[in-house]
Amino acid sequence: MTKIDTTDPAAVLPTPSHTVGPFYGYALPFPGGADIAPVGHPDTVTVQGYVYDGEGNPLPDAFLELWGPDPEGNLPQVDGSIRRDPATGGYLGRNGVEFTGWGRIQTDANGHWYARTLRPGARGSNAPYLSVCVFARGLLVHLFTRIYFAGDDAALAADPLLAGLDEARRDTLIARRRPDGTYRFDIRLQGEGETVFLEFT
Repeated sequence: MTKIDTTDPAAVLPTPSHTVGPFYGYALPFPGGADIAPVGHPDTVTVQGYVYDGEGNPLPDAFLELWGPDPEGNLPQVDGSIRRDPATGGYLGRNGVEFTGWGRIQTDANGHWYARTLRPGARGSNAPYLSVCVFARGLLVHLFTRIYFAGDDAALAADPLLAGLDEARRDTLIARRRPDGTYRFDIRLQGEGETVFLEFT
């Protein structure tokens, strides 16, 4: 048996990959994180789906953050979603009236997630979309993507990002309306049908 001098960093062999976490279940999720839209608002939409790994298995411990403008395309400029009681420091949650445009969602044991938000309005030459940040096991750096909504074909065709993608890749960014009125948007981290992810420089 060969003995390795562990005091010399150059002599230590690499070990199998060990990712950091995921530790998303502690402190990050908050009650009502997926309920971004004020209750009863007429422009509410529900987006739901699954997060899958490269082998097509759903991830029970993935974590998503969503941001989106209001139906007029304006970015909300109101206090945050995670309000605290100034006297006790206890969690108060959303006030149920103002729209912050932001939510934080953890997938359930089956890899499923949902968010109830306002249908985003268009900004500039872009078709309406929600911005998404994905945290998951195996990722040392989070991923960014977008959720566009099927229905307005002209706006989708004119969107600069979507116009630069071939049809198969473009479809990974478009949420489809289901018979129950919700929109389905699955996120595939790699492999066949991998979601288009964005790189910001």
